[in-house]
Amino acid sequence: MSESILNQLQAAAKAKQILQQLAPDTKITILNAIAEGLIAHTTDVLKANKIDLDRMADDDPKKDRLLLNSDRLKGLADSVKQIAQLADPTDQLLLKKILPNGLEIEKITVPLGVVGVIYESRPNVTIDVAALCIQSGNVCLLRGGSDALHTNEALLKVIHAVLEQYGIATTIVQLLPVDRKHVSELLEATQFVDIIIPRGSQSLIDYVREHAKVPVIETGAGVCHTYVDRTADLDMAAKIVANAKISRPSVCNSLDTVLVDRAVAAEFLTKLKTYFEDAQVEVFADPTAYEVLQGQHFSNLKRADEADFGREFLDLKCSIKTVTSLDEALEHIAKYSSKHSECIVSSSELHIEQFLNTVDAAAVYANASTRFTDGGEFGLGAEIGISTQKLHARGPFALEKLVTEKWIVRGNGQIR
Repeated sequence: MSESILNQLQAAAKAKQILQQLAPDTKITILNAIAEGLIAHTTDVLKANKIDLDRMADDDPKKDRLLLNSDRLKGLADSVKQIAQLADPTDQLLLKKILPNGLEIEKITVPLGVVGVIYESRPNVTIDVAALCIQSGNVCLLRGGSDALHTNEALLKVIHAVLEQYGIATTIVQLLPVDRKHVSELLEATQFVDIIIPRGSQSLIDYVREHAKVPVIETGAGVCHTYVDRTADLDMAAKIVANAKISRPSVCNSLDTVLVDRAVAAEFLTKLKTYFEDAQVEVFADPTAYEVLQGQHFSNLKRADEADFGREFLDLKCSIKTVTSLDEALEHIAKYSSKHSECIVSSSELHIEQFLNTVDAAAVYANASTRFTDGGEFGLGAEIGISTQKLHARGPFALEKLVTEKWIVRGNGQIR
C-alpha cells in the first residue's frame, strides 16, 4: 500500500510540458491507436471486468454502470475515435486588439493543466477522461472506485501500451491508488493539480466540495423531473416518461419524479401503467396518483413520503406527484431539482416558454426525454460529466470546456 501519491503528483505536474509539445496530428494518432487497442484487448478487459462484477451484489444499482461487454467496449472505442476527430480546443484566438498605447493584446485558449477526476463504478470514465485530456492537452489523474479497480487497471494498460509505442511518457495519464487516505492528498494538492472534477453520487460530490483546496467543477447528481401538462399529448407523454425512466435507470439523466396535472392524471397514468408494469418499475405515489394506480391494479405501488421527492433513485424506481397547475410544478422543481435536466410535455407554447425560461437547470426540455443530456448526443463528443454549477462549465462538460484563457501582451517598451 502506497504511503503517499506525492511522486505521482509531481510527475503529473512535470508532464504538462510533454503534452504541450505534442502536435495535433500526433494526438489524433495516439487516440486512434487507443481505440484500436481497446478492440484488440477486448478479452483481457472483459476478463478484468468480470472479476469486479463478481465482487458486486446483483441487486446493486451500480452494477449496470460497472458492466462492460463487447458492445459497450466497441462504443468506448468509437467514442475515442470521435474525440480524435474533434477540433483541438487549445490555442484558439478569442480576441485580438491594439491599444492606443501600442500594446498588442491577444486572448487565447490553453489547457487547464493537471485534471484530477474522482469517480465511482464507471470504467467508461477512465477512457473518456483520458481521451478528452489527451486531445485538449491536459494531464489527467484518475481516481476510480475500488469496485472497478481491475477494469480500470486493464484499461490503463491499453492506454500506456500506446503511449510507450509512440515514445510518450505514461505520466500524462495516471491511475491513483484507491486507498481513501489518498483522496485527501489529491484534494489538497494545490501545488500540482489545477482542477478537481468529482463524478458520482451526491455524497461523493459533497465530500469533495467540502474538503478540496484545489478548485472544483461539480458534475452533479441528477434528480430529474418530467412535468406532464394538462395540454400534453398523453400518448407521447407516456412514451417520453417511460424512456426517461426505463431505458437506462442507473445514469444521471434518467427520470426520478413525474409531475402530472391533476386534470389529466387518471388518463395519463392509465397509459403509463403498461410501460411501468412491463419494466417492473416501483412507484412511490402521492395520494391522488396512488388511488388511480391502485384502481388500475398496478402491482409495484407504494405511498410516497417526503424523502421520495428530491431523491436520485438510479434504479427502476420512480416517484409520482399530481399538481394543480404549471406554477405548482415549477415550485416543486425549484425545491427538489438538482439542476441537471428537467422536462415539460405540453402542447401549449405559452406553458413551454414559461417552463424553459423559469426552470434553473443545466438542460431544460420540451417534449423530449431527459436521456439526451449527454455530450455525445449533443454533438460534443464524450464528456467528463454533466456540470450542474454555473462557473466555467454547465451541462455536458466536454472537450470545448477543458481549456481556460491566457492573455498574450506584446509591447515595445511601454511602461505605466
